[in-house]
Amino acid sequence: MTKYHRFGVNDYRVESQETAFQGFFRITRMVVSHRLFGGGWSAPLKRELFQRGDAVGVLLYDPKHHTVGLVEQFRVGAMQDQQGPWQYEVVAGMIGPGESPADVATRECQEEAGIQVENLIPICDYLVSAGGSDEKMHMYCGITDLKGREGVFGLETEGEDILLQVWPYDEVMQAQSEGLLNSAAVTIALLWLQLNQEKLRSSA
Repeated sequence: MTKYHRFGVNDYRVESQETAFQGFFRITRMVVSHRLFGGGWSAPLKRELFQRGDAVGVLLYDPKHHTVGLVEQFRVGAMQDQQGPWQYEVVAGMIGPGESPADVATRECQEEAGIQVENLIPICDYLVSAGGSDEKMHMYCGITDLKGREGVFGLETEGEDILLQVWPYDEVMQAQSEGLLNSAAVTIALLWLQLNQEKLRSSA
């Protein structure tokens, strides 16, 4: 039996909101209330919302050679991570006004990995951390030939220094199981690939 949410978009109220910070991203301070499962309404809740916007992620996969492409780059949010601030990630980028997720996916594959993907397969859309951020990630698998494609990419104007690495499928799955790959987007994409790689390989 399919489960549905008990409440929806008409079951909360924004009492007030103001911009607390505006920089590369925006933080909005707001007061909200919502219906309660036991009946009635909640007391007004003070919350700060990190408004990052929608993003796109692309797991690069080569079904012919059974390899996976991941990018590695410095991330300020990972400076306290025990493995250090360089993270293995999927190709990713933010969606700008008037852009579609597929258009951004195609552009970011070129900018971050020097690759023109042959086919973009939707994986899923998910909220990254809905407790305090509105960011939604649109995940794709990008089918492409990864043979000999490793190298350094990124836009100098955006301060990007991105290393594309190509992993044999078994090695990337081993790294995932050992905790070396600790990005949520990578984890989600690789779980999807585990379920779909045989079908992708048979149709390559």
